[in-house]
Amino acid sequence: MLIDGHGRRVNYLRISVTERCNFRCQYCMPEKPFSWVPRENLLSFEELFSFVKVAIDEGVDKIRITGGEPLLREGLDSFVRMINDHKEGLDLALTTNGYLLEDVAGRLRDAGLKRINVSIDTLKADVAAKIAQKDVLERVLAGVEKALEVGLKVKVNMVPLKGINDDEIVDVMEYAKARGMRIRYIEYMENVHAAAGLKGLSGKEILARVKERYTIRKIGREGSSPAFNYVTDDGYTFGVIDPHKHDFCESCNRIRLTAEGHLIPCLYFDEAMSIRDAVKAGDIGRATEILREVLRNKPEKNRWSEESDEHSARAFYETGG
Repeated sequence: MLIDGHGRRVNYLRISVTERCNFRCQYCMPEKPFSWVPRENLLSFEELFSFVKVAIDEGVDKIRITGGEPLLREGLDSFVRMINDHKEGLDLALTTNGYLLEDVAGRLRDAGLKRINVSIDTLKADVAAKIAQKDVLERVLAGVEKALEVGLKVKVNMVPLKGINDDEIVDVMEYAKARGMRIRYIEYMENVHAAAGLKGLSGKEILARVKERYTIRKIGREGSSPAFNYVTDDGYTFGVIDPHKHDFCESCNRIRLTAEGHLIPCLYFDEAMSIRDAVKAGDIGRATEILREVLRNKPEKNRWSEESDEHSARAFYETGG
C-alpha cells in the first residue's frame, strides 16, 4: 500500500503519455509553438508499463491516461491493453479533448478502457474556435457520440470563462444530461502559461448560473474525488471542481507520471523527481524507492486559495491537469 507523508492512501496514478496537443486552449497553452518532443526523450509504453506494474502491485487501482492530448500518441490502445491485461477490474480511464476520438473509441474500449472525460467548454462552433484556436467542435461532438455508441462511460468537463462561455453553463449541462453524461465544472486554475487577462468563474458563481434554471441541493464529495457534487430538482447530478477551497486537498489520493519519467506529487507544485534513468536501466527497485520518496514529500495542500492571486508555473499540458 502506498501512503504519503500525511497518512493519505495513494491509489490513483495519472499518466501523461505526451505533452503535445492539437489544441491551443486559452486557459492552458495558447502561445506554445507546435512542437515535437524527440522520441528518445520519452519513455516507451513498455518502459512506462514496467513502472505502472509496480504501482498497481503496491495498491494503485485507478489509472487515468492524460496528456497533452493522449490520442496523439500512436498505439495508445496497446498501452491500455498492457495495463488491463496485468490486472483486470482496474478503474482505467482517459482524459481527451475528443478531436481524434471518433476513429479510436472502439479500439480503446476493446483494449480495456472503461471511461473517458471529454472537454466541452461550449456548444458554439465560433466560441470553441476562439478557446482552442482551431475549428474543433464538430469533430469533438462526433467523438463523444461514438464513445457512447461503443459503450464507454463519458463525463464532460467544462471550464467557464467570463465573457467567453459563461452564458452556456446550463446549455452544456443539458447537452450532457440528455446523453446520460455527468458534467463537472472546473474552476479556471490560474497559471502563467494561460492567456493574459483570462478570468474564470468561482464555484459560487457557477452555481448561481445553474440556480437560474434549477433548484439544487448539495450531495458532497464521493470518496477522494476532487468534485463537490450537487443534484438538481429533477435528479441530475453534476459536480464543481474548486481547487481554491480549503478542503480540496484533504483526501488527495493522486500522483502523476509524465511521459519523460517525472513523478509529480501535486498538480500545483513544480517539484518532481525523475524515474527515467532507473527505468531505462531496468532498475525498478530504484524507481520504487524514488516513488516512496516522492510520496513522503507530497505536500499536504496546494497554494491556491480564494484570497490568493498567485499563479502556478506548472505547465498543465505536461501533467494533464
